[in-house]
Amino acid sequence: MKTTFTYTVLRYVHDVATGEFVNMGVALYAPEANYVSAICSPRYGRLTRMFLDVSGEHFRSLVRYIQARFEECSNKLNGELALAGRPRSIMEIAASILPPDDSSLQWSEPNGGITENPGATLEQLYVRLVDRYEQRANLPSREDDDIWKPFRKELEVKQVLSRLRSKRIIAKDYDHEFEHAWKNGVWHLYQPLSLDLVEADSILDKANRWLGRATNLQESDEKFRLFMLLGEPRNDRLKSAYVRALNILKKMPGDPKLVTEKEAPKFSEELAREMAKYPAT
Repeated sequence: MKTTFTYTVLRYVHDVATGEFVNMGVALYAPEANYVSAICSPRYGRLTRMFLDVSGEHFRSLVRYIQARFEECSNKLNGELALAGRPRSIMEIAASILPPDDSSLQWSEPNGGITENPGATLEQLYVRLVDRYEQRANLPSREDDDIWKPFRKELEVKQVLSRLRSKRIIAKDYDHEFEHAWKNGVWHLYQPLSLDLVEADSILDKANRWLGRATNLQESDEKFRLFMLLGEPRNDRLKSAYVRALNILKKMPGDPKLVTEKEAPKFSEELAREMAKYPAT
């Protein structure tokens, strides 16, 4: 069924006087479909190439906050927001998450149209307005956030994305915060991991770092299981290093589960089926 929608673009505005900006995300709201979501890019490489003095870690933290708040809003749209009355526009939602001020991240003027699939339309807008300008040809490797995208998309389709939350595991000598987690008796921790790097040594080093992390975190009083969501190398010459990295990751304690990008649909369906047994509280 066709429904109306509005959207706004998240922009990094480096200098208000010159008007220079870079599109960093898209948020879309289709009230009749009870749909609101956003896709924001945490990659700041293009910003640093253009503007030099961008604080990368602060930027990533802020973008992730915005993304998480939209996911919370999506969950509430069918609950307390529905009872209190739906928001009137995408700008009402966007401004509640990132109020208009003089900061570098700003919302564009809203636009809109008609769609039969709000989620697909959001993806198309993101590709057209953000992704195409990321200059991927100049990016020699993928980041962990790139690997999360296909999993995020499948989980959103299954309507369980909003049930994931961040969780910090604290052990005696080490702690680590996982951005995507769900508790079912024990914590299930979903960690995207890009092994699509430039050099074989980098792939092996990254796998070894996670082996060390998992070993240290195993001393935590909280019970958990790791799910490593893996991005494979696109370069065939790195396939053997990838296989060796998998062997290293399999040595992590706690019976970790390794899931590849290609398995994202099956993984998401199984997780949705499991979550359905335990209604959200």
